[in-house]
Parts: sequence; structure tokens; C-alpha cells
Amino acid sequence: MKLTVFGATGGVGQEVVRQALGAGHEVTAVVRDPARLSVTGERLEVFRADLSDPAALRPAVAGRDAVLSGLGARRRADAGVATRLTRTVLGAMEAEGVRRLLVVSAAPVGPEPQNAGLLDRSARQVVSVILKDIYADLRAMEAEVARSATDWTVVRPPRLQNKPLSGRYRTVVGGFPSKGRFLGRADVAHALLAMTEDAGTVKQGVGVAY
Repeated sequence: MKLTVFGATGGVGQEVVRQALGAGHEVTAVVRDPARLSVTGERLEVFRADLSDPAALRPAVAGRDAVLSGLGARRRADAGVATRLTRTVLGAMEAEGVRRLLVVSAAPVGPEPQNAGLLDRSARQVVSVILKDIYADLRAMEAEVARSATDWTVVRPPRLQNKPLSGRYRTVVGGFPSKGRFLGRADVAHALLAMTEDAGTVKQGVGVAY
């Protein structure tokens, strides 16, 4: 497949690029600073852009089979970037007629597991208060995606860790795995790539966790 990855210098984004190249895909990594992208490969194109102009991004998405995005705030002061930057990506995709989009959000933005225990509910509430600005941004981003003409999937992992790829995670379409508290960035990337051709995840939020 021909894939475009936004947020390609982030923890999840670099894993998406690395795993996609390893699987034989052609990858366009959209970055603001190419020096921060440590992944290399013959099938990799590095596209430098500041994500402020949808027209400037059209060459990065034209003719692609899917767009994958790990865009989002890395700190509370950056809240708002997920919505703003994703809106630009959507504009470029819709101008080029590219439909498949997968974005990373966060578990607290989605529904709580029906059988969540007291500890999980309490932890979720505390984190939601501490990171309320970031989660408000992600909710707004999800709303933008849901209103778009794309065939979107929103992937909602819990707290992220730097762990090697395991492939042993659980997914719940429209919900979230019970007692799912952590997930490695490599497994988030693996899940994104696995869902790219999964019609059952189109126009769905998908909870992913160990």
C-alpha cells in the first residue's frame, strides 16, 4: 500500500513508519523537522511541511491508499494542536479524494468499559481532570474527523509505554477492553496498520489495550 503518516517524528508515528516499511509499504512521512526522523528506508519519502496550509499538503496525500495520524499535544500547553492540524489534513485529503484515515486519540475520550472496577474508574476520572485540556482537544478532533467525508477510524489507547512490539493487545470496536490500563507505542502502531484494511473499523472508535 501507499501510506502517508502525519506526526511521523512522534513515538507512535515513528513506529508506524518503521513497521510499515518493514511490511513492504511505500511510506510518505510528513514532518516539520526531518532531522528528528530516525527511520530510513528505500520506500520512504520524507515530506517537509508545517501543516498550516491544506493546499501545501495535497502532494503528500495524493494517490495514497490511507493516511495515518499520530498528531496531538505532547504537553498541556500544546492543547488545541490535534484539532487544528487534523483539520488541515482533512482539507488536503478531501481535496485529493483520499478517503481512508486512521487517527490516534486516547481511551478517556471514549466510552468507559461497562465492567470497569472502582480503581479503573477512579484513575480514569483523575487523569481526565489533570489532562482535561488535552482531552477536550482530542474530543474536538474526533468530532472534526466524524464530520468529514473520510472513511475514518479513531484508535483510543490507554497510557502509553515504550515497550517492544508484542502483538498481544485487545481491541474493542465501539468500546474499550476491560482492565486495559497500558499499551506500548509499538503495539499502537501495529494496531493502526492492522486496521487500515479492516472494513469493520470504518467510522468507528476502537479501544486498544493489553
